[in-house]
Amino acid sequence: MRGAGTLLNMAAILVGSGIGVALRGRLPERTRSTVTDALGLVTLVIGGLNLAALADVDFVAAVGNGGTLLVVLGALLVGGITGSLLRLEDRLESTGAWLQQRLGGKGSGGEARARFVEGYVSASLVFVIGPLAVLGSLSDGLGRGIDELALKSVLDGFASLAFAASLGWGVAASALSVGVVQGALTLLGALLGDLLPPALVASITATGGVLLLGVGLRLLAVKLVPVGDLLPALVVAPVLTGALLAVW
Repeated sequence: MRGAGTLLNMAAILVGSGIGVALRGRLPERTRSTVTDALGLVTLVIGGLNLAALADVDFVAAVGNGGTLLVVLGALLVGGITGSLLRLEDRLESTGAWLQQRLGGKGSGGEARARFVEGYVSASLVFVIGPLAVLGSLSDGLGRGIDELALKSVLDGFASLAFAASLGWGVAASALSVGVVQGALTLLGALLGDLLPPALVASITATGGVLLLGVGLRLLAVKLVPVGDLLPALVVAPVLTGALLAVW
């Protein structure tokens, strides 16, 4: 059944978050902070690995030598301008705050509210951005199976456990973001069939790698990069690549 991979992913996040929250009271603040730092470092590693798509053979053939980096740069600039004008980062945080008010019960203010929002925003960005989210959802929509999303579900389950142990129930709310984004990508895959060229997928992967680096910096409290405002770059990158592919 198409869409089963996303449902499995959402379930894994909810289960992992529940276990993480249950363990949270038993972990000292120093331990929770260390866990968050570890996740930040791993996110940087994953983002760096995704940048290998800059050397993808199909991507290079489509835009020329050195063009892959320019495509990613152009996508980030155009996407960043678009996202900042649309205030996507603020809207994402507002969504987290709204969910916290509806689901957070007594902890609806102050530090609890900020922690819920941070958990929702950070977890949503980590779980939604990346090659497995994009490629897995597209493969599911194309009817090629849910192997990639099954792997992602396992990874996200453990990650949500670690996140929730530090940031609480906001991490569980990120399952909604996963459902919306991956569900849309699955539908897109079903509509596109086999029409999506590998070069376009590589451009999305490379651009997503840069965004994941931003998420890692957020988790490490190095700089609060507005990754939410940069999300349109994931759409701009394949558009630029497709345009150059037509020219070449």
